[in-house]
Amino acid sequence: MNRPHTTFYRSPLLSPTRFIALFLAFAILLATFASRPAAAAPDASGLQLLGKSAILMDAATGQILYQNNAAEALPPASMTKMMTEYLVSKAVKEGKLDWKQTITVQENAAKQIGSRVFLAVGDKHTVEELYIAMAVGSANDATVQLAETVAGSEEAFAKLMNDTAKELGMKDSHFINSTGLDRADMPEAYRPSSIDGETVMSARDSAILAYHIINDYPEFLEHSKIPSFKFRKTDKDPVINWNWMLATNKDVTNFKKFAYPGVDGLKTGHTSKAGNCFTGTSLQNGTRLIAVVMGVPGGVNDGKRFLETAKLFDYGFNNFEKKTLVAAKSAVPEHETLKLKKGSKTKLPVITAKDITVMLPKGQAVEPTVAEVKPTADPLLAPVKQGDKVGTVTYKYKDPATQEEKLATVDLIAAEDVKKAGWFTLLLRGIANFFSGLFKGIVNLF
Repeated sequence: MNRPHTTFYRSPLLSPTRFIALFLAFAILLATFASRPAAAAPDASGLQLLGKSAILMDAATGQILYQNNAAEALPPASMTKMMTEYLVSKAVKEGKLDWKQTITVQENAAKQIGSRVFLAVGDKHTVEELYIAMAVGSANDATVQLAETVAGSEEAFAKLMNDTAKELGMKDSHFINSTGLDRADMPEAYRPSSIDGETVMSARDSAILAYHIINDYPEFLEHSKIPSFKFRKTDKDPVINWNWMLATNKDVTNFKKFAYPGVDGLKTGHTSKAGNCFTGTSLQNGTRLIAVVMGVPGGVNDGKRFLETAKLFDYGFNNFEKKTLVAAKSAVPEHETLKLKKGSKTKLPVITAKDITVMLPKGQAVEPTVAEVKPTADPLLAPVKQGDKVGTVTYKYKDPATQEEKLATVDLIAAEDVKKAGWFTLLLRGIANFFSGLFKGIVNLF
């Protein structure tokens, strides 16, 4: 019996030799991807910053994009005045002061040295005039007079500064006066007896303080961006803003090399102990950054602190971009609803109230995960209106810039109206729940 001859087609692609070659190539490819390091943060080594410490922060979220020795408490010089500016703005907002309110100058203010507008005892000026002198000209005398007006004495005001620093999360700061002057440079009769040491503040705390000024009292920037002003109509020369980085200085001969796009604040500082310090902010294309440099060497008039700050701004604007991690009105995976009591429904659809946006290195992505969902009550109680806050959701993600685990929390709101159920519906639901519980209890007996 002759068996039919069967010919098998052998593709060259499937020959043993080619199969092994393809398998090895695929294995090498997989190994290459597996061993490839995760996308790293932008290289900041090229910054080569001068100074003792520095930090770069996103003004919208407080996210840190760069830091170097940022937690060390150092003499901040006149950057101290940011806390005075914050507290005066707060007093105005709370109605304790009025911008047009007239203040009579007292002895402590008149005896101040350093940057000043030469106030004399008995002079009368408005809160706003003194505030501008402080914000633009870094006037120690105007600063002290505002501090005494808010708290009764500069020493009491310094205590308020320290209390406020704790409230704002400033962990590496200590204030003895409203100006940042060394104790020895204060009028002897007005040196604090109940507060020891000298004024210190870290770069990180300075950035935190700037963050709160910008977000809590954004009107401050209308004052800090004034390039010059005449404190008195009779003054021969105007007071020039110590912030040479102001964007409006781009056409000013002496300052145009320091002018930086979008800069409208915040505060300079200089003493022999502090060196040259600066807390600046710049707004470009909807992104506002805060940069701090402290202890920059050189003279007060060489502008090095502004050149160092420009390096930080360049690093931030060139290497980072805003990315939305969670969009507004998004449902939370596996938490699309929350329990609802006495409603026409037993579950309430919920969504995020707003975006969660962070600064990420350009070209990088982050995948957030849900860390916690916390309702305002468990269960919620009907009736509920669409848009009502009903809880919070916290996401966690790894910050590519610092490699730190970060948390971001956003409110949860009701996605729709849910009315209170009628008595008959609640009765039927109660009966159903009773028998459901009874059945489960019987089942558990066996």
